[in-house]
Amino acid sequence: MASQKQRTPPQPPPTFTANPATIIQDTKSLIERARESQSQIKRNIQPNTATFNNVILPLAHIDNTLASKSHILVFYRAVSTSPELRNASTEARNLLDCYNVETTMDDGLFALVDAVFHKDEQLDPESYHLLKKLYMGYVRHGLRLSAGYPRDRFREIQSRLSWVKAEFQRNLVEANSVGIWFTVEELDGLPEDFLSTLLRGKVGEVNEDKVRVTFNDPDLFKTLSYARNSNTRRRIYIANENKCTQNVPLFREAVLLRDEAARLLGYPSHAALRIEDKMAKCPETVNAFLGDLQTRLSENGQREVEKLKRLKRADLESRGESFDGRYFLWDHQYYHRMMLEKQYSVHQQKIAEYFPFLSTIAGMLKVCEMLFGLFFSELSRDEITKLIGPGDTPVWHEDVQVFSVWNSDEDGGFVGYLYMDLFLREGKYANAANFNLIPGFIQESGTRQYPATALVCNFSNPNSEAPCLMKHDELVTLFHELGHAIHDLVSKTTYSHFHGTETEVDFGEAPSQMLENWCWTPSVLRLLSRHYSYLSSEYFDHWKERVEREPQPQEQIPDAMIESILRAEHVNGALFHLRQLHFAIFDMVVHEPDDHNAIKELDISAKYNNLLAKILPMDGPEGDDWGHGQTRFQHLLGEYDAGYYSYLFSKVYATDMFYTVFKPDPMNYREGWRYRYTVLEKGGSLDGVKILTDLLGREPQKDAFYQELCQD
Repeated sequence: MASQKQRTPPQPPPTFTANPATIIQDTKSLIERARESQSQIKRNIQPNTATFNNVILPLAHIDNTLASKSHILVFYRAVSTSPELRNASTEARNLLDCYNVETTMDDGLFALVDAVFHKDEQLDPESYHLLKKLYMGYVRHGLRLSAGYPRDRFREIQSRLSWVKAEFQRNLVEANSVGIWFTVEELDGLPEDFLSTLLRGKVGEVNEDKVRVTFNDPDLFKTLSYARNSNTRRRIYIANENKCTQNVPLFREAVLLRDEAARLLGYPSHAALRIEDKMAKCPETVNAFLGDLQTRLSENGQREVEKLKRLKRADLESRGESFDGRYFLWDHQYYHRMMLEKQYSVHQQKIAEYFPFLSTIAGMLKVCEMLFGLFFSELSRDEITKLIGPGDTPVWHEDVQVFSVWNSDEDGGFVGYLYMDLFLREGKYANAANFNLIPGFIQESGTRQYPATALVCNFSNPNSEAPCLMKHDELVTLFHELGHAIHDLVSKTTYSHFHGTETEVDFGEAPSQMLENWCWTPSVLRLLSRHYSYLSSEYFDHWKERVEREPQPQEQIPDAMIESILRAEHVNGALFHLRQLHFAIFDMVVHEPDDHNAIKELDISAKYNNLLAKILPMDGPEGDDWGHGQTRFQHLLGEYDAGYYSYLFSKVYATDMFYTVFKPDPMNYREGWRYRYTVLEKGGSLDGVKILTDLLGREPQKDAFYQELCQD
């Protein structure tokens, strides 16, 4: 990162001193203080005297305080190495969920909020947005229901759902760390560097001559991409679909409870309830969008499979094996990789040599500095200790990096803290993700609470002799999650309710999806690249041991390699989007049944597999009872229920923004700053359409998205 005078942040970074007991104690204490503050409002204010300033603003301050402390308490469940700490963090999440249900079903508070909502006070846009959000939150939690059974049952449902979701996620974390034992011969084709990292069976045990491949993404995807043995790929693919069967009844219970709750509120389905306040507004819009995409993609998907079948036939015949004309689900990553290598000269392992992890991370931050007017300053442990005081724990794990983030203009104002927890370890959240630790908002004193955010990934930890190298698709993923982190950092809202990615869910992915485009920009790829053999003499020796009499590659990625990457950008793109469509359509099917009896009678696993067979033109196992893929679909037991369509829906906005604002010159810092202050800074404080219209100068359009979608 660029050199800049070292300054002291106006706010110390958070500390991570929790143990299982204090997590529960602190959570209960936060909840009790919040309850007491709410009770004080109810004691002192009557509906006829209720105003925004004496009801809504104090409630916002309560929520701000709670969010600034509670996010870290529930974050431990995603990153702690201690099962006890993860369990306590999960319990904290349950306690907070129960508190939220209790609050949004409080008649006394609703009477006050209802009175303010119908007073038509003159409010600034963000304050009115908050008032409406709070009011609709009470309505959607049954406060218009009659007292007695309907309301009591609704409360029971919300409490039970909180437990079901937490248990589902906990089961999945544990299942990801299991896996399958294979002989080394069964893993023929996988890189030696990868095989050397796998757990080996102990002498004298049943698996003593085998190695374990876990269900964590790095192990799973590497095996599916490189294992030459089709049966190996088949075994791990099907096992992954069945790794968490204890979640089968939990998933079923969740969709049943959601449907029952929505119907109690008078909605025809859970999807109608969830989508009402999103950009799509209603399930009909979502279903039409998904149906149109399926129609546009189906023919291209069939053509892509035919090309892949020809490649599979040639591969099998070269080994003296026969081809039965079928292209299986577990074939796809293997032959997709082979197609990229053979037909597009995209060799992921060779490309990865130009993206050693640590220098690439530094380059990514440099891009964000240039584009958004930021400056990242990494803090040493000593520097953090000076800020927080001796005795406090500055990070939750020794691998974590901490950056103070500043504006790069003359004012050089403080922005917030960025944490990076990037390496794989036992018990950690399995996917790449960004977590808000502290939201930004205006405190009661009028001063700003600055945000802290954490980028969490699962890369192999480099050492002095063996580097961690990043494939191009991993680079895209990291840029995506960094997009969430930047949104989280530069957001500048009055209330924590709207901080950062707290937007409509079908807009929230757009900023991070748009940032992915920089991974397909030649100048950025050159900026990020440096062949790892130039980083140290040890790394040079590491490279030299793996080649025979080859000259050292050029230091920066060659233009020919960049051209190959760009040519392959849309290879098998229809199949990728059809798989996303399968997830989105399944989500809508289970959350929009014709009636409650229909979802009660639905065989959810069979429907998941049946839809997969209909939408994706690949072969799978016979029948529709071979897997339970929904049991690993954590989005639907998180925040994306009746919302997975958002990944495709928000891509419309992401593509429109990039083509309109950035495509002519992706590193135009003036446009980068305009985008930062027009879109990212607003968080969810304004309607998404308003934010997009302010940036684009018109309402968003689908043209650029469909143009991208139809490229071969």
